Order: sequence, then structure tokens, then C-alpha cells
Amino acid sequence: MNSSLNRRQFIRRGVLSAGGVWLITSGRGFGKISPNEKLNIGCIGTAGRAGDDLKEVSGQNIVALCDVDERNLAKAAQNFPRAKTYTDFRAMIDQKDIDAIVVGTPDHTHAVATMAALKSGRHVYCEKPLTHTISEARLVTETAHKLKLVTQIGTQIHAEKNYRRVVELVKADVIGQIREVHVWVSAVYGGMNLPANYPPAPSYLHFDSWLGPIPEHPYSPEWVPFKWRNWWAFGGGSLADFGCHYMDLPFWALDLKYPVSAEVIDGPPRHPDSTPPWLIAAFQFPARGPLPAVKLTWYHGGKRPSKQVSEDAAEWGSGVLFIGEKGMILSDYTKHQLLPEKQFVGFKAPAPTIPDSIGHHLEWIEACKTGGQTTCRFDYSGPLTETALLGNVAFRVGKKIEWDAKRLRATNAPEADQYIHHQYRPGWKL
Repeated sequence: MNSSLNRRQFIRRGVLSAGGVWLITSGRGFGKISPNEKLNIGCIGTAGRAGDDLKEVSGQNIVALCDVDERNLAKAAQNFPRAKTYTDFRAMIDQKDIDAIVVGTPDHTHAVATMAALKSGRHVYCEKPLTHTISEARLVTETAHKLKLVTQIGTQIHAEKNYRRVVELVKADVIGQIREVHVWVSAVYGGMNLPANYPPAPSYLHFDSWLGPIPEHPYSPEWVPFKWRNWWAFGGGSLADFGCHYMDLPFWALDLKYPVSAEVIDGPPRHPDSTPPWLIAAFQFPARGPLPAVKLTWYHGGKRPSKQVSEDAAEWGSGVLFIGEKGMILSDYTKHQLLPEKQFVGFKAPAPTIPDSIGHHLEWIEACKTGGQTTCRFDYSGPLTETALLGNVAFRVGKKIEWDAKRLRATNAPEADQYIHHQYRPGWKL
């Protein structure tokens, strides 16, 4: 959709169909609107992280709420009594006065909800990771790009000042060319066996809607509502959860996109159902113009770089370490330091070149109104998501993946296809 269309012009065009994409016209129209006019927003998910997203966009008109848990839905509806309520996002998308949609569901329903929202012509804010599988990420990214809709992934740390200052240091060549990066998080998910018993789903939970496109599973409190990240069926463990947050910094600073390989350096025995509670994996990125090839090593579950790599980094619970020809930068969400410290005594940081963010959600809202761009649009966050998910693929097949990003293919491991491409039950598609 041409984002320059006047809202009032768009409404007159009725329901459009092009290239298999169906567009619902809003009762208010789409495209650029006055910055003083509020967006009509629909939220898929109302509790947990989705509840935080709802709070962040609550300054706009919340006209629709969807949650598979009727208790969460009723609680949210008390705060937004004018919003229509749904337990199935597909019905919510039919509501014609929605301008933009926030997707805050578990990973396994990100793609179907986001794609449906995009195809209906709505701008989308989606929680990270963007999707559950690599093929979903590519399709969602390409669709958003084709339709020229405003998108943002939920990597809210990207909007904080600390990441900006680190990116400026890297791009100012303060530590020289960087060929090695280490990224680690303390988070632990997985390492579990399937439940022994499966009680009936509670009456307030629309469990079939919660499952969405994935093969049928019996209900278990071991995955609904909070433990789903432990299981391959619904999430991707620590790497899928925190990879998009912590890899975001080197992706931004080093202009990374698609890796050429991914391999597991060390990890626990593979489990068919549950994600690895700890892992060490390596990703190789090609040269980008004048920038050299980069090896990024990932750690989670309490694993971290050895003291031989950096004694300082070994003391941080989670962080990112850039190793350059002239020094190192160590960072986490809120702070950073140059290493070795004695080498940078008296160092004066360059003047800031990256403007401070107005807020991660506000950035998206402003872009929806004006036709601008966000910093974590799907063109950027799609490849970031694909990289994190590729590490899980390498773990699950038990070998190094030689990656053909253009064709979404592990050239040396055809058995990896089952983990790369989405497989939906009948009645569901992107």
C-alpha cells in the first residue's frame, strides 16, 4: 500500500485485492495522518509482556483487545471499556476501524497473527523473536517490505541511550576493525521432560486458539501460560528469546545481516521436545564492504567467555564484548566500558551522532502517523531473528550449518529443512 495515501482517500477505495493480499479499509482510512490524531490500535495479547506493550500504546485509541484467556481479556477490558473484545485474532482483524496492531502472543503464533495484520493493511508492532521459524521470518519480512507498512519488533533496549553510545564508539573506529564478538546471557530455559499427565484445559482458556497453526497438542500447565519457551513446539529457549536483544547490538554496530554458517561449540544432549538449558554456538558473518568478516560466539545458561578472552567479561552476568585491533568494548543493556581500562584513561567519547529515541513504541506510533521509518523495522529485525533461530537449527541437527540465506537452505544438511520451514496443521497458512 502506498503510505502517502491520504486517509480520507483510502477509505473511498473500498476493499482492495492485489497479488493475493487482502486489504480491509479502516473506517478512518490508512496512510499519513495528523501527528495530533490518535491511532486506532488493536492488541493481540493483553497480559505479561503483551500487557507491557498495551500500556506503552495506551495513549492512543485502544479499539480492540484479543486474548485467548478470558480472565486476562476481562481485566484489560476494564481499563479500555470502549474496546471490542475477542478470543480469536482472526475475528479481531475483521474489525474495520483498526489502523495498527500489536502482536504480543507466544512465538508460535507471531507469524500468523502478524501476516494476517499486514495483509489486512495494518501497521504492526510484534514482540521478539519476530517468528518461530526462519521461513516465517523471511515471508513476514518480505510482505511488510512489499506493502510498505510501518513495522517494529519488540527489542525495546534498542531505544535506550547505552546501545547508541556503543554503536557510535564502534563506528568511530575507537577500537579498530572488529573480527570477533562474544554475546552471552544468563537466562535458562528448557532441559525438561514432557509432562506425565495432561489435565483438561480450564474453561476460561481457548486452548485451540492458543495453539494456532502448530500440530495439535494436549493442554498442559507446563506450557500455558508462562512456560512455553521451554519447548520447541512453542518457542526457542534462551537463544530465540534473548538473541534478538543482545545480538541486536553487534547487528547494529557492525551492519550484520545473514550469517554464512552456524555451529554448536558445546551444549547438552539434544532433547526432541525441550530447548537446551545452556549452549555455546558460533556464527560466521561475511565481509561487508570495507568491514571484515566477523565471528560471533553466543553463550547462554550461565556460560560466558573465558578469562583468557577477557577477565572483565567473565564477571558480567550478561553482555556483549567487541574485540577490535586496538582494544575492546564491553557492554550490557545499561552500561559499557572500554578495555583495557589503563589504555583508555582520559579517553573522551566522540560527540553523539545517533539521536536519542522518543521511545520504542512511540517511534512506531509516530511512523504510523507520518509514513516515517522505525529503527527496528522488519527489514532489520527479520535477519536478526533468522540468525538467532539458525543457532537452534544447528543444535537440533547436531552439525555445523553451511547457510545459503538466499535460498533458505542448509547446503550440507538437508535434514535441517524440518526445522527451517514452518509446518502448519490444516486450516492455517501465512
